[in-house]
Amino acid sequence: LDSSRIRNTVSLAAASSRDLLLVTERYPVFFCTSLSSTLQQVSRRTLSSSARAQLENKVPHKQKLFQEDNGMPVHLKGGTTDALLYRATMALTVFGCGYVLYALIDAALPKKKA
Repeated sequence: LDSSRIRNTVSLAAASSRDLLLVTERYPVFFCTSLSSTLQQVSRRTLSSSARAQLENKVPHKQKLFQEDNGMPVHLKGGTTDALLYRATMALTVFGCGYVLYALIDAALPKKKA
């Protein structure tokens, strides 16, 4: 691109020591002090020396649970929650199939005129 064209398209002007005004041909964008204060807070949090509480690594336990050969299907190895979700899904599926059959039969048979 032509450098004079770039210079004409984007011009930077310092509004104050904390504010920066970026002016383009069509869209003025204003970065205010709230953005700079937010960035300062984020940088302070990520660079702070205080350590967060360490979480227990559950991945090895879950790998062992799901990889053991106990004849159980993998979608039920999660325990009671998986069993309840599986049964609820099957119940909704059976109900949905029954309702579809009812709707098809109702639509296929003509109504009796009284």
